[in-house]
Amino acid sequence: MATKNLSDYDITKVPSAKNMKFGIVVSEWNYEITGALAEGAVSTLLKHGAKEENIIVSHVPGSFELPLGGQFMAEHEEVDAIILLGCVIQGETRHFDFICQGVTQATADLNLKYNKPFIFGVLTTENEEQAKSRAGGRLGNKGDEAAVTAIKMVALKE
Repeated sequence: MATKNLSDYDITKVPSAKNMKFGIVVSEWNYEITGALAEGAVSTLLKHGAKEENIIVSHVPGSFELPLGGQFMAEHEEVDAIILLGCVIQGETRHFDFICQGVTQATADLNLKYNKPFIFGVLTTENEEQAKSRAGGRLGNKGDEAAVTAIKMVALKE
């Protein structure tokens, strides 16, 4: 269980995103959740000075496709960081484990392959209620946290 609100952070410790360009890849699966994550990420980037025209959003069918969608974005867009947003909810089979493991490892690999921040903004929850709590509900929005992480990682690289 998350013990902190994902939308709480020290605003004074977040650099300006004024000259940064971001890609966001959003899973269409569980879109009620992932759409809320994307809204959180975009609004947080804008709040920290990113220009609307410097935020590119694309969609992929499911969370498993996020890394390849991110790779396509890295290869075809001039972006400083790519945020991957998805939601995988535990079911009755081991499918959850395979999807989560594959997306996690592929995201880590992309960071190193492209020497560019690929931010893992994928919720991996036991049920829909937990996901909603982390997509703008009582535990904040993982999209906010992913956007702040992207800004900080771009600033670190610079």
